[in-house]
Amino acid sequence: MNSTNKTSAEVETLCDLATLADYSLMDTLNPDPEATADGVDHAPREVFSGHYVPVNPTAIENPKYIVHSKNFFSELGFADSLAQSEDFMRMFSGDTSHLPEPMRKVGWATGYALSIYGTEYYEQCPFRTGNGYGDGRAVSILEAVINGKRWEMQLKGAGRTPYCRGADGRAVLRSSIREFLAQEHMHALGVPTSRSLTLYTSRTETVRRPWFTKGSYSRDPEVMIDEAVAITTRVAPSFIRVGQLELFGRRARKNEHPQAMEELEKIVLHLIDREYSDVIDAQLPTEEKVLLLAREFRKRLTSLVANWIRVGYCQGNFNSDNCAAGGFTLDYGPFGFIDMFDPRYQPWTGGGVHFSFLNQPQAAERNFHMFCLALKPLLESNEDALDQLDEIREGFPQVMQGQMIKMWASKLGLETFNASLFNALVTLMIETSVDYTIFFRELSTVPEDISVLTKSFYGDSRFNEKILKRWSEWLEQWRSLIQHSNPVDINATSPESREKLSKQMKASNPKYTLREWFLVPAYQQAANGDYTRIKELQEVMTNPYKEQSKAIEEKYYREKPSEFFDIAGISHVSCSS
Repeated sequence: MNSTNKTSAEVETLCDLATLADYSLMDTLNPDPEATADGVDHAPREVFSGHYVPVNPTAIENPKYIVHSKNFFSELGFADSLAQSEDFMRMFSGDTSHLPEPMRKVGWATGYALSIYGTEYYEQCPFRTGNGYGDGRAVSILEAVINGKRWEMQLKGAGRTPYCRGADGRAVLRSSIREFLAQEHMHALGVPTSRSLTLYTSRTETVRRPWFTKGSYSRDPEVMIDEAVAITTRVAPSFIRVGQLELFGRRARKNEHPQAMEELEKIVLHLIDREYSDVIDAQLPTEEKVLLLAREFRKRLTSLVANWIRVGYCQGNFNSDNCAAGGFTLDYGPFGFIDMFDPRYQPWTGGGVHFSFLNQPQAAERNFHMFCLALKPLLESNEDALDQLDEIREGFPQVMQGQMIKMWASKLGLETFNASLFNALVTLMIETSVDYTIFFRELSTVPEDISVLTKSFYGDSRFNEKILKRWSEWLEQWRSLIQHSNPVDINATSPESREKLSKQMKASNPKYTLREWFLVPAYQQAANGDYTRIKELQEVMTNPYKEQSKAIEEKYYREKPSEFFDIAGISHVSCSS
């Protein structure tokens, strides 16, 4: 389903894009039988069956262009001028009423279940049945095959759907800027992710949201503020989530309606076609496909989480509905990039330790457990296949550990992971209060003494003789391991091997990450119509491994200022709507 004979010519107009439209989800899966044909379906209601609800996005008033991803436009073959053309801008700010054929005027929203750390929940659904939870403000409006690859384009903040749970269906400019920049930054970091296409705001439409007072230390919002609405278009091969499979697995398990088992099988096979067709043969029996899917998703999910930790990213709210079944990062709500190293770092006040920085492997394991549980009804008639699925599920911690060991060795420039050296490092990083990104980047210079490493120390640690002595001892052990365990071309015993090792380590350890205190001034200025900082961050954060100008380095390669610690909206967020 990922390849057709579509053109690879440059897309200069909306009509050019229309020729690439190919709606696999709506054409192969079941619509909600109670849905309206015209997509006018914006009030909360229960959805009992079907894979999607046809629904129109709600356009924002008086849309205004802010930014588009030039890199992604280039990859797709889109002309940059397209982003500010009237009909393209109208479409991607939510008005699909005048689209050229064969584009469709009606979009779609999907339902999913919710599990939190491996426990099913129903209370978030207003009907307490689980049949009202899903895309409450995200509406997909296009599937297109571009240069042989299928992409789904989804508007976030596009108004109410049947899953809106009584909310207004809007996203605010603040959170839209965060997501727009974060997706392209993660892609540049080499972490699988949904992508950003465009960001538009409204000149006139606002909504009220809870937020913090300036300089507050509160963990909970204190005031209601008016914020401009915005729509950002996020793009992925599909937006199928673990929670989506859970919904259909639950319905099949409980035999909630006559087509429940059929709908589970169809969504699983659709996922395989959309996300795994390159590794799962379409001619195989369904049971074999299901087992291969579980193995491949395990491989992708463990690799993804190891990559998150490599670059200092914390998902914050890693529920199953925020876990893409394609194995990439999805839903940049209460995310954060770590400053001072803390295994329990959590940017979201509602997240708890279970979704904290170094607990992300365990959270991923819980989501994988729910993924396997959703697949089980398809294997019920085959005991051997069920046993194999259980083995795959039970093998998750071992595969995850393997990915983590490989990742830590890469960050440390070691051919072979050394647990003793690593454990000593973690202890020192915590006791010293070390900046995670700066430390590993400076270590990537393969220093001969600790002077450059002290750039990453917060507070007075750089003047503590006992701590400095322990760091010197650790660095000596690290250099000894490098010299005696690594191959001769990367063992730092010659200028050439040291340079090669440094280059290799820098490819694992970014210089720039999208810290929250960089984002705050960007969205504060944007609220006043100044988008300069957004575009600067876009440029810097899509080149996170490169050395940049001295001015950029002084601005973005530095420790978090002490006055920002524990400040609400900077060190932590309670929501990001």
